[in-house]
Amino acid sequence: MNILLIGSGGREHALAYALAKSPLCTRLVTAPGNPGTARHGENRPDLDLADHAAVRAFCEAERIGLVVVGPEAPLVAGLVDDLTAAGIRAFGPTKAAAQLEGSKGFTKDLCAEYGIPTAAFARFDALDPALAYVRAQGAPIVVKADGLAAGKGVTVADTLDQAEAALRALFADPGAEVVVEECLVGEEASVFALCDGTRAIPIGTAQDHKRVFDGDRGPNTGGMGAYSPAAIITPALEAEVMSRIIAPTLAGMRARGIPFTGILYAGLMLTAEGPKLIEYNTRFGDPEAQVLMPRLNSDLVPALLSACDGDLSGTVLDFDTQRAALTVVMAAAGYPGTVVRGSAIRGLADAEADGALVFQAGTRADGDQLLADGGRVLAVTALGDSVKEAQGRAYAAVARIDWPEGFCRRDIGWRAVARELGEATP
Repeated sequence: MNILLIGSGGREHALAYALAKSPLCTRLVTAPGNPGTARHGENRPDLDLADHAAVRAFCEAERIGLVVVGPEAPLVAGLVDDLTAAGIRAFGPTKAAAQLEGSKGFTKDLCAEYGIPTAAFARFDALDPALAYVRAQGAPIVVKADGLAAGKGVTVADTLDQAEAALRALFADPGAEVVVEECLVGEEASVFALCDGTRAIPIGTAQDHKRVFDGDRGPNTGGMGAYSPAAIITPALEAEVMSRIIAPTLAGMRARGIPFTGILYAGLMLTAEGPKLIEYNTRFGDPEAQVLMPRLNSDLVPALLSACDGDLSGTVLDFDTQRAALTVVMAAAGYPGTVVRGSAIRGLADAEADGALVFQAGTRADGDQLLADGGRVLAVTALGDSVKEAQGRAYAAVARIDWPEGFCRRDIGWRAVARELGEATP
């Protein structure tokens, strides 16, 4: 089977790594791809993903049997709808179903209607009512852009001044819509589920690190590292998430006539009252895919095909339960702000010599040189019998990479390591 993978980030490199191992995959094409995905197939940087007719024509000409959409933007733009209408199997939600990620207000309304536990909230399309609301509620409080923001459209405001500044910045854009919600207290973790429109099967847990600097300081990013599994998500807690959050979400979407097929990535806050939904993503996470895919023992392709066909009833995905995976994101200096592109990266083969995996994101090839070409550039992943062991191996691999212009957090996995050592965590 010929498979087309859409995207160019570290998530797509991790998915390419998994898809290419399938006996069903005879040819893997990634569009646009990056130098990392090229190791597992071929790249098509010339394919215009915004031109759905061109993507459809490419699939027909190249006899593509499955399209896997990695990032959120093509999902929200309706690429799956247009390919499905042409009789091409495409994994991911429809444009309407992708509103679970594309509109925070849509998701909050669904939660309210179907009793899905989440933070108390209010929606606004004008500045003055939003300002009045946050002044009445007080701080801390959370301000979110309603639409896609690459993981960076959220302000956790510790003071009213911060909340008001966030609102003014968001409403500076014409037509802006904003969700303001209570600041939940607890520990964050993520649960992933593969969905076929009716059923959902859990496919793993993870914890990521959103803040840019050690100690969870600095602005939010797309993610500076992650580990899997998240031990704080016990089997009982995972079952609770599936029954109280994932299942009613699927039921609500079916009732609205927009069944959800694809990956539901539930970002959770584990509160004293139980798990509450912070937000949904409707695709594999980045960098979470970089710790889920190395732990996957099963063939990914049949599971994706079964989801596309609306029947996961016989599907079981087996993950390595004996080992943990941890990934450290290496970013260009200045991230998540303006970064300098074009610096040379060396030493990737040395980094992978002891079994680590280096997933590429913001990179480009210039002859024999590998150059940085984005904010988050590499995700260095290692496996271990414990999170501490995986952490040590990942940072040992990072040390072998020669890229003076890059930086990374030095404490990825700190909560899990502290638990393994029997130490208290804040």
